[in-house]
Amino acid sequence: MASTGKDGIDKSNKYDRQLRLWGDHGQAALESSRVCLVNATATGTEILKNLILPGIGAFTIVDGYKVQGEDVGNNFFLTKDSLGESRAKVATELLGELNPDVTGDFVEEHPEKLLQSDPSFFNTFTMVIATNMCERTLLQLSKQLWTSNIPLLVCRCYGFIGYMRLAVQEHTVIESHPDSTHEDLRLDKQFDGLVTYCNSLDLETMNKKDHSHTPWLVILYKYLQVWKQQHNGEPPKNYKEKTQFKELIKQGIRKNEDGFPEVEENFDEAVKSVNIALVPTKISSNVESLFEDSCCKELHSDSKQFWILVRAIKEFVEEEGALPLRGTIPDMTADSERYIQLQQVYRDQAAHDVSVVTNKVHNLVQTLGRDPGISEQDIRLFCKNAAFLRVVRCRSLEEEYNSATARSQEIESHIADEDSDDEVVFYVLLRAVDRFYEEFNRFPGCYNDQVEPDIPRLKVSLVKVLQEWGLSPTIKDDYIHEICRYGSAELHTIASFIGGAAAQEVIKVITGQFVPINNTYIYNAMKQTSITVEL
Repeated sequence: MASTGKDGIDKSNKYDRQLRLWGDHGQAALESSRVCLVNATATGTEILKNLILPGIGAFTIVDGYKVQGEDVGNNFFLTKDSLGESRAKVATELLGELNPDVTGDFVEEHPEKLLQSDPSFFNTFTMVIATNMCERTLLQLSKQLWTSNIPLLVCRCYGFIGYMRLAVQEHTVIESHPDSTHEDLRLDKQFDGLVTYCNSLDLETMNKKDHSHTPWLVILYKYLQVWKQQHNGEPPKNYKEKTQFKELIKQGIRKNEDGFPEVEENFDEAVKSVNIALVPTKISSNVESLFEDSCCKELHSDSKQFWILVRAIKEFVEEEGALPLRGTIPDMTADSERYIQLQQVYRDQAAHDVSVVTNKVHNLVQTLGRDPGISEQDIRLFCKNAAFLRVVRCRSLEEEYNSATARSQEIESHIADEDSDDEVVFYVLLRAVDRFYEEFNRFPGCYNDQVEPDIPRLKVSLVKVLQEWGLSPTIKDDYIHEICRYGSAELHTIASFIGGAAAQEVIKVITGQFVPINNTYIYNAMKQTSITVEL
């Protein structure tokens, strides 16, 4: 029976579109999550809006500020009537109206004070989102969360600049949902079930209807055997050979009484599918790197479930020479009976592979002396997605902000050409802005009469940052003038864009699906361009 939300609406209908993206298990992970937002800025409330609507479990806003005029001017979740009231309280109340299934709470306290009085408070959340924090407090928060292995997403909108930074020690992804993948058909590594089924069908003796409704996969198998007999057991490899192979398949199309080829869509599909169906079965470099990872090679009683499963897959590959079969086939022109039979052939082999991997998992768990808490459903999901496993390891903010470990060469390579990579230039300028704030306790140009005087001051801050990184000043004065004119303004249009992008990253981390950024994302609204860099 489908579950019903607090608003009386069937959740399967309410969340239908997103369930198609990340499934029931992804939605369950979302609904059990607890997200903390530090500072109810325009950017912060836009992020929460995009998390509350799809149904996170609960959220808490930590904010010690009162609602001011500038907040009402750029934040849809703060009203004129709330001037002078707690920003955390008002934002929580209005955001909570978006989805009754989500529980909202707030803490009327500045994050730096909370970090001093109760730092473990932040350890109770699935993920923390920090917006528009000063560098000193941000580093304190980041260190606390990094030690506790709680993911942190830092977001900022500064004039026409949008910025995101993910800080997580290790994030494992089973369902990475790659944009394009080849079907796992194994025509180059034929398994017994496929061979037996295809050999049971005889194209030569079939009647007209059956001949035109045989799945193209069977046709490819049949003519691949013919080709191999003519070419010393080798499949067609290059463009010329594959073209010849296509002509060989076309010869199998039956002719009518007048000697013209019949219309047989299954043969046309077979010809069109040659290139993708004959892609060699191999293991991607991403998965190979996981097999060689120390977390896979050196398992211990506290190893993550992910790494135990990777080790089991590695042992499977060492024996079988390939990853577990995915067990799916594409749609194709065929009668229902034979399509279902062929589909079952692949499902049976996939189930067999899952069984083998399951035995290996149980042996590993027993050897490690830990509780056998890995379900068959988890193993099945892992085997199905074994070709697309990913691991994201970010640098900590502490490492990034330490001048001794700053990735100066990468930064210099981006800003060396004054006409390219504006986004990384803006990253450098945001770091200079933070340095300016440390010295003057305000942002450059935040008062109208300070825009021009702050230009040389910001330039000095910029020079200090670049010198710490061992770089010479190579940034145009025009950029510095622009930053001062921004005056730290948070534009709602930019906040809305970053709010959508950031919510996607949060959902990726919470559900363990799709691959999040590693580790910095910068958006240039003036050119409508963006870049992701590892810093």
